Formats: sequence, C-alpha cells, structure tokens
Amino acid sequence: MEEYAHILDYLAQGLPSGGYAKREPLCYAVGEEEFKLFELIPKANAAINIGDRVYIGKEANMRTQVDHIKRRVGFDELTNAAKAELDFIVLDIVMKDQKRFIRFYNEAEAISLRKHMLEELPGLGKKTLISILDERKKGAFKDLAELGSRVPLLKGPEKLIVKRIVLELSDMTLKHYIFVR
Repeated sequence: MEEYAHILDYLAQGLPSGGYAKREPLCYAVGEEEFKLFELIPKANAAINIGDRVYIGKEANMRTQVDHIKRRVGFDELTNAAKAELDFIVLDIVMKDQKRFIRFYNEAEAISLRKHMLEELPGLGKKTLISILDERKKGAFKDLAELGSRVPLLKGPEKLIVKRIVLELSDMTLKHYIFVR
C-alpha cells in the first residue's frame, strides 16, 4: 500500500465538469512505491503545490494535507496538466530512491532466450544491453551516475526508467510490468 504520493495537479475549485453543488477541491497524485494514480481530497485550507510529497497512509493523524483518497484513477482520467507533470515527478522519485532503481540494472535477468528484461526499457538496444552486462560482470553499479559513466552508450539511465514507468501507467496492454503494480 502506498504511504506517500506526489501531487501532479491541484484543482482548488474541483473538476470543471462537475456540478456547482458538488464541487470540492481535488488533487491528482502518483504513489511513491507502486506508482498508483490517485484522486485525493485535500483538507480544508491546506496549502498544496504541484510536486509536494504528501502522506496518504492509514494513520489519519499524520495526514496534514490530504483528508482522504477519493479513488484510484487511470492514466486517461488525469488532467492534461497532471500528464504533463508526470515525467518530472517520476524523475524526482527515481533520483531520490536511486538504490531501488540501480538494483534493477544490477539484477535484471533474461525474460526468455531471446529477450532480456533490460530490453523492456524504451530506447535500450542490443549493443547497450551487451555493454551494461559486460560492465556488470566487473562489479555492481553504485548509482545511476556511475552506470552512465561506465556505459558510455547509455545516455541518461534514469530517463529510461522514467519512460518505462510512464509507459506502464499509460499502456494497459503491456505483457510485462516492471515498476508499476
């Protein structure tokens, strides 16, 4: 279960399509651990900004900005502003928890005889895959910066992870899910 989420969009007046009687402030957010997308109801007079990290766990007394989770939403239900912020927020999450994502590069294995799990990252081809695997044999990568310096073919390893996470959120027909649950 998600404990923390990052605000993608804040609608102080609620959804424009909602009726006037039911309009309440609303936030769209992405979870920090499983990248679930949420519609949140903020507390009255809460100061909420895009990019804020908010507590959404079970402990009601720890919720200083969010009153409750209204529902989970799909990628298509996000506002255009939330979709535009998603890449930046996910990049922020990836960079703050590099150990988790460098573990993927260090431990990823073959899916089948013809395909490696690393090839699921958009834009990563066979040559780059071979370079990563060769460097990995020499020793585990400590962080994303070291990975980028040891594998010159790989430009922005964190950006590949971000692209994959956003792809998993937006395309429900994928065969393999790596980061999104």
